[in-house]
Amino acid sequence: MSSTRLKSLGIAISLALSPAAMIQAQPSGLNQRNPNTTLQMPASPPQFGYTVSNAFPGLSLSVPVCITSPPDETNRLFILEQGGNIVVITNLAAPTRTVFMSLPVMSDSESGLLGLAFHPGFATNGYFYVFYTRNISGSRYQRIARFQTSPPDANTASAGTELPLISQIDSAGNHNGGDMHFGPDGYLYASLGDEGAQYNGSRNSQMLTKNYFSAILRIDVDKRPGNLLPNPHPANTTNYFVPADNPYVGLTNFNGQTIDPANIRTEFYAIGFRNPWRMSFDRTTGFLYVGDVGQDLYEEVDVITKGGNYGWAYYEGLHPAASLYPSQPTILANPPAGLIAPIQEYPHSGNTSYQGNAVIGGVVYRGSRISQLYGAYVFSDNGSGNVWALRYDGTNTVPFQRITGASSPSALGTDPSNGDVLIAQLGNNTIGRLVYNTTSTGAPLPPTLADTGAFSDLTTLTPSAGIVPYDINVPFWSDNAIKTRWFSVPNTNRTIGFNPDSNWSFPTGSVWIKHFELELTNGVPESRKRLETRFIVRNTNGVYGVTYRWDSPTNATLVPEAGLDEAFTISDGGTLRTQVWHYPSRSECLTCHTSVGGMALGFNTAQLNKDFDYGGGPENQIEALSRVGYFTTPATNVNTLRVLAHPTNTAYSVEYRIHSYLTANCAQCHQPGGPSVAAWDARISTPLSQAGIINGILNNDGGDANNRVVAPGSSPHSMMLTRISKRGPGQMPPLDSTVLDTNAIGLLSGWITNDLPNYQSFADWQTAHFGSTNAPNAAADADPDTDGAKNLLEYLTGTDPLAGGDAWKINVRQSGDTVEISFPQLANRGFQVEWTPGLTAPIAWQPLDVPSNRPFFSLTNFTASVGDTITNSPFKFYRVRVFEP
Repeated sequence: MSSTRLKSLGIAISLALSPAAMIQAQPSGLNQRNPNTTLQMPASPPQFGYTVSNAFPGLSLSVPVCITSPPDETNRLFILEQGGNIVVITNLAAPTRTVFMSLPVMSDSESGLLGLAFHPGFATNGYFYVFYTRNISGSRYQRIARFQTSPPDANTASAGTELPLISQIDSAGNHNGGDMHFGPDGYLYASLGDEGAQYNGSRNSQMLTKNYFSAILRIDVDKRPGNLLPNPHPANTTNYFVPADNPYVGLTNFNGQTIDPANIRTEFYAIGFRNPWRMSFDRTTGFLYVGDVGQDLYEEVDVITKGGNYGWAYYEGLHPAASLYPSQPTILANPPAGLIAPIQEYPHSGNTSYQGNAVIGGVVYRGSRISQLYGAYVFSDNGSGNVWALRYDGTNTVPFQRITGASSPSALGTDPSNGDVLIAQLGNNTIGRLVYNTTSTGAPLPPTLADTGAFSDLTTLTPSAGIVPYDINVPFWSDNAIKTRWFSVPNTNRTIGFNPDSNWSFPTGSVWIKHFELELTNGVPESRKRLETRFIVRNTNGVYGVTYRWDSPTNATLVPEAGLDEAFTISDGGTLRTQVWHYPSRSECLTCHTSVGGMALGFNTAQLNKDFDYGGGPENQIEALSRVGYFTTPATNVNTLRVLAHPTNTAYSVEYRIHSYLTANCAQCHQPGGPSVAAWDARISTPLSQAGIINGILNNDGGDANNRVVAPGSSPHSMMLTRISKRGPGQMPPLDSTVLDTNAIGLLSGWITNDLPNYQSFADWQTAHFGSTNAPNAAADADPDTDGAKNLLEYLTGTDPLAGGDAWKINVRQSGDTVEISFPQLANRGFQVEWTPGLTAPIAWQPLDVPSNRPFFSLTNFTASVGDTITNSPFKFYRVRVFEP
C-alpha cells in the first residue's frame, strides 16, 4: 500500500511534549552557490539535413516491397520482391544477395509477395510467416502461411514446408494490405485491405461477420492454452488459435446491429481500413503504427488500439466520406460514435505542392547514428516520394515535417546492425538508406574535453567554478567502472524544483558530468584507466548527451555520434579476459535519459539523500544544496526522506535492496508513461506488491504461460532474472553493458528462490484468514477482533486479525528532556514516527524530522527507538506508520 493510504494506520500516543529544537546545519565546504562562466556546451547540438543513399550498391533487386530481419539478428536483412523471391542479404558490412525462397505468386496490380514475419523463437524453431497472393484453380487468393527453415541460420528455405493458415479469395488485385509483424505479446498481426473496389465498392469495411478484409488481424500461431479456435469460415484453418482477449470475441452488437458471435471474424483486432499498406511496432513503446492509403483526397497515419474502429468508409482521414463523395452509394453515412481519428493526415495536394497519393507506413527510428531523429516516426508516400517524420507521445502528435525525398518508396524498414532507416525504392529497384547530408546549422560541439570548459585542471579533474561534485546511493550498473559525478546550474537566477518523492525539475542550461575509470587489474587502484567523460545538457526540448573518450593522459576527444567500442585486457586474480567497453551513441543517451525518468538519472531525492564531503566535513547533500539556494523551495524534513539501499548493504532487507536496484537501473523506462512496453513499475515510491513484478504478467510470455516478470520459487520462469543474466540481444538493462552484474544476479536469484516462496500478498493473507478477499471481515479497514488494529495493519505487522490479544505495540517513555518512542521494527517493513499537535479534526500528522526516524527496511527484527526533544509547548501526539517496501 502507498504511504498515503497507510496514514490512518498505527497507534496514537498523547503526551504533553513540544516540538524538537531546530538542529543547526554543520559548516560545509559548499559555502555558497557560484555561477559558471566557462562551460562551452551549446544549448543544442548542431542539426543536419537528410538525404537517401544507396544502402547496398551493386546489389540488384526487382520490385522490393518489404524489408525485415529475424529477431535479435544483426547481420542479415530480408527483402521481398513482389514477383515471388524472398531475398536475403548477408554480411551487411560486405553484403551479398541470395534467394532465400521463391514462391509461385500472382503478382498483378498490388498483389504478389507482400509480407514476411519471423517467429519470436525463430532462432530455435526456424518458423517464418509469409503473406502472398496465390492462384488457386484460376482464382486469386490472399494467403497467410507458415514456413520453416532448418537450421534457422540457413540462407535458403523450402517452399515445401508450407502450412497454410488463412487463404481468402479476392476479387481484385489491389488494396491487399499484406504486412505482418509479431507484436510484443508474441501474437502475429496482419493488415488486410478492403478487397480493392473503389469507394468501398465491395462493401467490406465495417463488416465483422463477412470475410477477411478491411482490418488488422491478431492470431496465436503457437496455439497457447486458453485461446480459442477460429469461427469456421472457408478461408481459415485450425492451424492457429484466436487470442481469448481479442476484442470482438463474443460480441453480440456492432454499430447498432445485432450480430451472431459464431459468425464474427474473431481474428480481427482493429477495423475500418481501406488499404493499410505497411505497418510497424515501435520496439520501445509498443505502439503499432499503420499507414492507411486513402481514396482520392487524404492519406492517414494511425496508431492501433485493441478494438479500435478507424473509420473507413465513414471517414477518409479526418473528413466525413459522405461529404467528400456524395455520389457514391457504397460510401457510408451516419458514422457511429467512438471512431478513432488518425494521428496525422495529409491532403493529396497542399497549398503550394503535391503531397502524395499513397501513404507508405514507416518505422520509429531507434538507431544509433542519427540522434536528432531518435523516437520519430519516419514514413513516406509512393506518389510524391516525400519522406516525413512526426513524433507521437501516446496522446499528442508533433506535426510531420518533410525531411527528404525517395524514388517511389514502397516500404520502410530497419538495418538490424545499427537501426538505420531503410527505404525500398521502386523507382530504381534499390534499398535506400536515410543519412545526414552535409548541411548543418547551429553551434558545433566542443571537439575535446578541454574545449568544454568543464575542468580547470584535467590532470586532477578539478572542476571549474560553479560545477559541483555529488554522489549517489545506488549507481547504475556500468561494467565495474568507477564513476565520479558533477553538476552545474550555471545561471544562479535559475533553480531546481525539489520533490521529496518523485522527479526534480531542472532549468534549461543545467549540465551533468559523469567520469568513468576502469581497473585493468581488479582490486589494484593503481591500474585504473580513464575511459570517458559524459555530459548531459538540459535544453528546451529535453536533454542531449555526448561523451569524450580519453585518448591521452591529459585530454579526451569527442566520440562519434554513433558511439564506438573498445576492447581492454582485464586481469581477474591472474586470469586474463577481454572486456569490450561501449562508448554510447547520442541516441543511446536519449534511450535512458527519458522525461519520465527525470532526464538527469540519479539526480533525485532517494539517490542524493546521503552525506558527501565538500571539503568541510560530511554533510547531507540535499541539505547542502538547499542551504546554498539550488532549490526553488527549500527542502524540509530531510531526515524523513527515503534512501535507496546499495545491493551490498546487508543492513537492509533483500527485497528493499532489489527494489532500490530496479529503481536505479530500470525506472527510467519501467513506470507508467514510460517508453517500455513492459507493464511493471520500478519506482521506489511504488510498493513491490503493486508494481506488477511479483507474479507480474508479461506482454510476451515467450510461449510459456508460466513465465512471469518474477515467479516466486522459479528462477527459470522469472524473466527479469533471465534478462539481467544475459548479455547480447534481449539483455537488461539494454545498453552500455557487456559484463554481467553478478551481485544483482545473485541478489535477485536468492530472493526468488529463498524468500518469495513464502511471500504472502494482502489478498493471500485475506484468503488465509477469512476464506476469500471479499468476506465481510476481510476488508482492509475492518477490525474483526476489535483490538484497534485494522486488517491492513495486522497484515503488515504479522499479527492475528482474529485474536485481540495479539498486537503490535509501541512504547513511549520520558527521560529528562527527551521522549523515546520505541517499537518492534520488523524485517522488510518500513516504520516512521509521526506527530500532531492535536486530535481535533482535521488532524494533520507529520513525520518527526530526526535522524533516527529515517525510513529503513531492515534485514532482521529488532527494537527501534526514535527520540524527540521536549520543550515548553505545544502538546504532541505520536503514532507510528507502517508500510511496505
